[in-house]
This record gives sequence, structure tokens and C-alpha cells, in this order.
Amino acid sequence: MSFTYAQLKTALQDYTENDETSFVSNLPLFIRQAEERILKNVQLSLFRKNAQAALTQGNPYINLPEDFLAPFSFTVQPPLADGSFSDTTEKTFLDYRDVDFVQAYNPTLTVTGAPKCYAMFDVVNFIVGPTPDTNYFVELHYFYRPDSLTAGADSGTTWLSINAEVALLYGSLVECYTYMKGEADMVQEYQKRFTEALTSLKMFGEAKEVTDEYRTGMVIRAKQ
Repeated sequence: MSFTYAQLKTALQDYTENDETSFVSNLPLFIRQAEERILKNVQLSLFRKNAQAALTQGNPYINLPEDFLAPFSFTVQPPLADGSFSDTTEKTFLDYRDVDFVQAYNPTLTVTGAPKCYAMFDVVNFIVGPTPDTNYFVELHYFYRPDSLTAGADSGTTWLSINAEVALLYGSLVECYTYMKGEADMVQEYQKRFTEALTSLKMFGEAKEVTDEYRTGMVIRAKQ
């Protein structure tokens, strides 16, 4: 089972038996809200990618990618003697710290050195410490926000609509019934099914997806 955008919208109307104009116009919002809850509650390595950039000498700040959600790793490579960069240069993994730690570690921004740690400075920038003493090649691995199902055509699909259709359906229904101020027992039932689907997705994303049975044995679940 999977959903195209059109199929999910139709399913939501069928489940709620609601084709009122304002409700239908808000279906994209309900779907995006469900996607947001899934992305913020389940860590899926599928939604991880890397970006390359440069740290500039004397500047401790570097912009975040526009689709950034959370960091995975941050490495820096110093230049060669001629100022160029090479894949053979050893990478240094920076420690992820709180912004207060980074600022206390290097309280004077004009004091430079090889970066050792980094932190979220604000919603659009990382800060590294110490302030770079030269230009560095940077590679950031991070969890990103994938395009919403609602951003495509009615015939479009996404990974979530194909592989997490139960969570997406019931998460969207929770938002639908909240908007409709629907019966409390129905909201609770859909929330229960959404939570169950999230649990299954977490088992996949945070256990099965990142281990193999040959090396680690079978995934053991807590007994009920």
C-alpha cells in the first residue's frame, strides 16, 4: 500500500466524510503537519546527506544548509602548502557542543587556531572554535527536511507516502479531526494508531536500518 498525493487527499475525505470547501483547502496543511511530526519523532538515516563548504580564515561562522534539521558530523581539512585542498588530507571531526561552551572555549574571536568544536549559533549559522587560523574545507553530514508530498503534483509520491503510509495517514487524520473539533474518541483512536505506526517506524529507522543481524543479532524489543 502506498499513497500518491491525490490518493491521500481522497482517503482523508473518505475517512472524515467531509468535503466542505475550507476543510478540503486545508488538506495540504494537515498532511504537512503529519510529516512534521514524523520527521521530528523518528530518526531515519534515509533523510541524511552531506554538504561541502569552506571556513574562511578569521571568520568563526558558517551558514547552515537551507534544508538543515540536525547535525550528524562536521569535519574540516586544512589546505596544502600551496593553499589548495586534497582528498588525501586528513579530516578532523569536530566535537558538537553547546554554543556557550564554544564561546567560552574561545572568548576572543580574534585569537585563531585549528577548529576543535562547533555549535548552533542561531537558526542560520554554526559557530566553530577556535576561530579558523586559515581557510578550511568543510564537510557537513546532516539530517535534512525532505520535500513535502504537498509540494508535488497529485500523481507524486515521497518516501513517507510509499514506506510510512500508515503513519502519514493516521497522523493526517489526527490533524483533520482536530481541525473539525471531532469526537474525542475518534481523535484518541487515530492518535493511538498514529503512535503505533510511529513506534514501528522508529524500530525500522533506529534499529533495523542501522544494524545487521549477522553482526549484532536480532533486534530485541522490550516485552510488553
